[in-house]
Amino acid sequence: MNLKKKIYKSMTLQQKIGQFFFPAVFINDTEENIQETERLIKEYNIGGLTFFHSRASAATNYEKPIKKVSSNLKKGFPDDPRQKINLPEESKKKVEINEDSYQRLKDLIVRYQKCSTTPLLMSIDAEWGLAMRVEKTPQYPYAITLGALPDSEIGLVYEVGKQIALDLKSAGIHYNLAPLADINNNPNNPVIGYRSFGSNKEKVARFALEYLRGMSDVGILGCLKHFPGHGNTNVDSHLGLPVLTENLEQLLENELVPFIKGIENQVDSIMIGHLAVPALNDGKDTSATLSKNIIESLLRERLGYDGLVISDALNMHSVSKLYDIKGQLEWEAFNAGNDVLCFAENVPEGIQEILKNATPERIEASYNRVIKCKQKAGLFDSNPTIAGDFDFKITSELNRKIADYCITDIKDNNSSIIVFDAKNRERLAKLSVYKTIENPFFKTLAPILPSPEYAIENANDLIDTTLKEDLAPFDTVLISLFVPKAKPLNKFDLEDSVLDFLGQLFQTKKCILYVFGNPYALQVIPNLEKAIGIVEMYQDFVEFQESAAKQLLEDKKGKGSLPVSIPTI
Repeated sequence: MNLKKKIYKSMTLQQKIGQFFFPAVFINDTEENIQETERLIKEYNIGGLTFFHSRASAATNYEKPIKKVSSNLKKGFPDDPRQKINLPEESKKKVEINEDSYQRLKDLIVRYQKCSTTPLLMSIDAEWGLAMRVEKTPQYPYAITLGALPDSEIGLVYEVGKQIALDLKSAGIHYNLAPLADINNNPNNPVIGYRSFGSNKEKVARFALEYLRGMSDVGILGCLKHFPGHGNTNVDSHLGLPVLTENLEQLLENELVPFIKGIENQVDSIMIGHLAVPALNDGKDTSATLSKNIIESLLRERLGYDGLVISDALNMHSVSKLYDIKGQLEWEAFNAGNDVLCFAENVPEGIQEILKNATPERIEASYNRVIKCKQKAGLFDSNPTIAGDFDFKITSELNRKIADYCITDIKDNNSSIIVFDAKNRERLAKLSVYKTIENPFFKTLAPILPSPEYAIENANDLIDTTLKEDLAPFDTVLISLFVPKAKPLNKFDLEDSVLDFLGQLFQTKKCILYVFGNPYALQVIPNLEKAIGIVEMYQDFVEFQESAAKQLLEDKKGKGSLPVSIPTI
């Protein structure tokens, strides 16, 4: 008898219910909390775990880069984007940074698996790589950056999926809660934005499927999220409940297209978003995660999906505050049609509620879906394959290719000619905004395009400064803007005085602007229409900065295109 059949025959109904629970675990946690997780595994036969960096970084959002690091880290740790971990904006707790997080993750996975009688399905959010959760691990471009690639280079999206999967495999992770199938058709979306492949439904579908195919080809499970579509919302579901006003016909025409394509291609799993669609719920603002109409009637019956359905994290404020009785949320989410309860906080109580209320047939159906995914991930293989550790060199080469193809000329009035002419007349200055002049973009330009260099690292640099006077002799300014934040909250952390200063420059100088960051930031820059040239680079990785410099020096046209609509340009 093979392991799968042996496990299946020996499980009680209560033990099978335990397979639906994927509580959060934290790579950098206390020994006491680790032992508590081991107790959950042993006593409740839970199905899997979802890894986060630490309790302080797992609240809701993951965008604020580390500003202060502990003294045991090498100097310059946060300066390399591939060695960052993104932290919650609203977290007030101190985040302890640990450069050994990757090894600790590997060790914890081995430890947790050893105390489980049923192999655990290990999951993590790694939309742009392990770096989303783990320091000093490879980071790949955001989905919006990939969305800028021409269709002819869709193979690079496949490679990103494949490399992320190999990195996960090296750590012992089986299941990536990615990619997004959300169509970002709302420029003011506070939470999706850069995480989406763009606003074109067909391109989002194609690119999401290629990302999934790359993962699947090396044995990692994927997940399309957030059904029925989180793109056209203006509320962050980590903090509140977004409401979609579309009716079913409108959803079928747009938001649901990538999910339908995924279903046609046997996607491993679909994550339900914490968002309400009143048109599908008799006018009620019920979260999709708790809606039978959306999961059972729409996703299962109308769209014909019989794969694994996983809830979005049940600790998110849009649903976590709804029930006072422990276990009630877990039951309601299961009853609505979810097979896996992600970030379930009340495991014992939730199991009892499901055991008390669910039919054996429904329990068996969800159990079989979980076991099928575990089998596909190789958890029942007698000789599982062991992956080696990741390779930063491979990541860098891939990121450089993506950088070369995603460069987007938003406005080009012979920028290269203008810049070289100004240099020859000694009327060119370079201005770095939110990074020092010691950045790879300027360093790559310097040998061929030497000129005075200036920097605004923050708004304080504009107080009692001579910068305006320093720039007075120059008629042309090459500006590199490193957008501080990927999310639009507080204008991407672009300070008003800095924006005003840029607006004045656009009016008084011939300015060529290179934007290293979220293209939606272009919406908040004043007088942008007066810039001579605008080039969007999407990321601030070293490879992207060097690629941008090379494009300017060689006077080459960008091969990318904006994947989203920017109202102001």
